[in-house]
Amino acid sequence: MKPLYLVLIAGVIGWLLLQTFQPPLLDPKAVSRPVAARGDLAADEQNTIDIFRNAAPSVVYITSIAVRRNLFSLNVYEIPQGTGSGFIWDKQGRIVTNYHVISDASRLEVTLADHSTWKAALVGSAPDRDLAVVQISAPADKLRPITLGESKDLLVGQKVFAIGNPFGLDQTLTTGIVSALGREITAVTGRTIHDVIQTDAAINPGNSGGPLLDSAGRLIGVNTAIYSPSGASSGIGFAVPVGEVNRVVPQIIAKGKLIRPGLGIALANRRLTEELGLEGVMILKVLPGSTAEKAGLRGTAQVRDGLVLGDIILAVNGRPVKDYDTLRDELERYEVGQSVTLTLMRDAATADVKVALEAMN
Repeated sequence: MKPLYLVLIAGVIGWLLLQTFQPPLLDPKAVSRPVAARGDLAADEQNTIDIFRNAAPSVVYITSIAVRRNLFSLNVYEIPQGTGSGFIWDKQGRIVTNYHVISDASRLEVTLADHSTWKAALVGSAPDRDLAVVQISAPADKLRPITLGESKDLLVGQKVFAIGNPFGLDQTLTTGIVSALGREITAVTGRTIHDVIQTDAAINPGNSGGPLLDSAGRLIGVNTAIYSPSGASSGIGFAVPVGEVNRVVPQIIAKGKLIRPGLGIALANRRLTEELGLEGVMILKVLPGSTAEKAGLRGTAQVRDGLVLGDIILAVNGRPVKDYDTLRDELERYEVGQSVTLTLMRDAATADVKVALEAMN
């Protein structure tokens, strides 16, 4: 038993010594530590700060509200359907966003950077380009239109900045680079959007419709989609280039929709073309008075012995077309009034014909 007593005594003595020489846990004289001088911000940090300060007042928060009816009481009530971002286009209160942000809304609300909220009305949309314009009645002194840049001279590796409202967190800035150019994505209508910008700046739900900016703080694209099985950012985001935005938005404001360039022709369906073993798009009918008629394009004619096939469009300005969708995509690269050269199969030989594009409904 003596060894046990000795161990206990030694333990008590050790504990007393520890308490005697251990520094006190509390110090009533404690004061804040001095702060080290930071020095100037790095040039790229200051540039990022300036970009956010200048562009953030142009970015808005959009809430789409849906009307629902209670199945039991039959009362009508409103619920938030979704949120997204947008940016101020002009002093008249027009806001640009994605079509998919507002497509199913019964009512829209726009919250500005000063947190004032305004009811919005739909001006028009271009679903094939995933673009829409809404308008609010805010006074001009509350509206700061975003500065426009260019997308045609972008280079992979350029720094980019995205401002939006991911997950409802307003005025969020993320940074990255242009990671690829010339991408293609599919709009909600199933149509292909060409020449899309790919970025690794974090794009999350709620960023849709917000601006993608270059290092000069200029708009270079509209954030429209992310590539992610989970729906959250996975390092690959896409933006509609500002060149397309600046082409489409004025048409939406003027007409409420995108004015499509066309030829004034009716086309044979793809099944018929395939059954005949033909490549390209066959003209079924040339509309009277159209630019196609003026250019001498030929439609399909029925004769006693069968059909005389019309011209078959093989390419537009040297770019091959295989069906109606690819032909429409190629034509929509141009404006109404511009001329394109069609490569045709006619009478078992190829021919090039120049045709002016006209507005189509």
